[in-house]
Amino acid sequence: MLIESGFAQITQALLWPVLILVALGFAYALWTAGVTLMDALLRRRGRRLLQATPECRLEQLELQVLRQLEPARLLGRVSPLLGLIATMVPLGPALQQVAAGQGHQALAVFGSAFSGVVLAMTAAAIALVVYSVRRRWLLAELLDIKKERGWA
Repeated sequence: MLIESGFAQITQALLWPVLILVALGFAYALWTAGVTLMDALLRRRGRRLLQATPECRLEQLELQVLRQLEPARLLGRVSPLLGLIATMVPLGPALQQVAAGQGHQALAVFGSAFSGVVLAMTAAAIALVVYSVRRRWLLAELLDIKKERGWA
């Protein structure tokens, strides 16, 4: 019993940090989507996303590509996990309330629990789209630079 109550306390302590991370992830997803839209406009005007100086080596360009893609890739993978945590933590106490006949109180908990997973999944979906679009752009630019410099 002692270990179970310890786990329950740790789990409850994780709820607020997880909810904050979900909110930050959602805000970051919206911000990165806006940046991607702005980059789309700038790309139409001929601007490149990669900073390819004349002395820049291929490995440095590949590292630039990875650095630009990694945040969206991580957000797309971590957000669903955070959403699951944000959903599961409040469900334990809510189910105990239902068992005790306090269904109305449990409904409020269910609503907030599912809000976290919806925001997290939305952030993950946005991040996946941003990752895919930016990956295609960056790899096309890398290929163009390789051809220009005779590396291909």
